[in-house]
Amino acid sequence: MHPDICTAKDIRKLVDSFYDEISRDGLLAPVFNDVAKVDWGTHLPIMYRFWESMLLGSATYQGAPFPKHAVLPVQKKHFVRWLALFQDTVDAHFAGPKAEEAKGRAASIADTFAQRMGLLKNADGLGHGDLVRIPDLRPKAPRLSPDGS
Repeated sequence: MHPDICTAKDIRKLVDSFYDEISRDGLLAPVFNDVAKVDWGTHLPIMYRFWESMLLGSATYQGAPFPKHAVLPVQKKHFVRWLALFQDTVDAHFAGPKAEEAKGRAASIADTFAQRMGLLKNADGLGHGDLVRIPDLRPKAPRLSPDGS
């Protein structure tokens, strides 16, 4: 059984493991390394702060990630692969509510970015939720019957 994501050290393990996979992936590595020319020494600490803010509430990340991604030559398949690698990385190291939250947030980010880049639109102009998503495992409020019981 894997531990849940609870500390900044856990975030660092997640981010380092994930971007190690990215940097070796046949589809994504060229985008990160050759096109965006990511400086990993600068990028990884930003990602630590981003995910610490998202999952641990540290509020240490300040930035606007979308504009940097909007100019990249990516397609829907890149977002699908990014999300699959992220979810696989989480599953390889962590299990629990925060791990599930991390996967859900990554799915939402990938979906939103792809939609904003015009990669998910279909014939009726809709497309949100088009990427592979994990189920929402948060407890649901009980539904009341029409008579309020």
